[in-house]
Amino acid sequence: MKLKIGITCYPTVGGSGVVATELGKMLAEKGHKIHFISSSLPFRLKERNCNIYYHQVEVSQYSVFQYPPYDIALANKMAEVINREELDILHVHYAVPHAVCAILAKQISGRNVKIVTTLHGTDITVLGEDPSLTDAIRFGIEKSDTVTAVSKSLISQTYDLIKPDKPIEAIYNFIDERVYQKIDSTYLKAEYGIPQEEKVIIHVSNFRAVKRVTDIIKTFAKIAESIPAKLLLVGDGPEVTIICDLVSELNLRGKVLFLGKQSNVEELYSMSDLMLLLSQKESFGLVALEAMACGVPCIGTNIGGIPEVIIDGETGFICELGDINTIADKAIYILMNDNIHKCFSDRSIEVANEKFRADLIVKQYEDLYFNLIRRSEQV
Repeated sequence: MKLKIGITCYPTVGGSGVVATELGKMLAEKGHKIHFISSSLPFRLKERNCNIYYHQVEVSQYSVFQYPPYDIALANKMAEVINREELDILHVHYAVPHAVCAILAKQISGRNVKIVTTLHGTDITVLGEDPSLTDAIRFGIEKSDTVTAVSKSLISQTYDLIKPDKPIEAIYNFIDERVYQKIDSTYLKAEYGIPQEEKVIIHVSNFRAVKRVTDIIKTFAKIAESIPAKLLLVGDGPEVTIICDLVSELNLRGKVLFLGKQSNVEELYSMSDLMLLLSQKESFGLVALEAMACGVPCIGTNIGGIPEVIIDGETGFICELGDINTIADKAIYILMNDNIHKCFSDRSIEVANEKFRADLIVKQYEDLYFNLIRRSEQV
């Protein structure tokens, strides 16, 4: 049985948009009809596939509205697609506004489409702390037919902050192992002017304060005192200027490469020796998983879902938030011991492919969809 599935996500760079888009692509490969409904084309949706359709949400700019009525326009477009395409499932990523819009769209359409909501993190850990949104988030969760979250940690946080009367299932994020795999990228070192003998440390993020990139720089400064190394900073965001100033202040300008947003980040992972993810909030840590799949050991903070991805002492280390000295010591230990590095690297690939590979996770979503359809038919 092939399903007709609507997917709504934020189309911009970010973990939730990446996972939602990759899930849609994988489902389309399996023959399901996938309808993306969003304000712009998801940035990972580049390849043509006859089972993938895109429906753009148009928001009118009426002077009577102080703010553009995106939520209403989204719900209206969802209802339109539900009816015209006879959707079986509407899978939305983020509780607000997407789950609330989906519930409204279901009422507008009059069809018994099944709503699946996936919680990704900031819709709970940040927006959930805002009293003006808490009840709406709870409503979106409780009125969905099924709710998933990307980590067990996020489930706990959801019950603590939102207190919904609804079971939530953990379905982890995943990687496409056809893309994220270790490749020979020694040529890249030459392209970036990095001597072959130097170690490469990588950090990938949106450079927001929550990512604690200043901790990355301070940690790297300590590492660079002991080991010839370069730091690759991949991504862009509001903290970049602050980071640039700190790099200059610590005399690291020749050792830190600001690469901005990159499309083929798997090549950068493959030439890296270590990934640092030192966030103060992180519901999963997709970049750590991507790095692990490419054989890169990771050091992450003991925050949110990070310990569910990085296995302490096997694929890297888990350290306490802000403990720069310990993080630097652990990094130096990995980088200076070739046997340890190889063990961590091999185990990282093993864990990524055993626990987080695409076919395993996509099947969990498929099973969830089919169970919803079967339960509906039995009523």
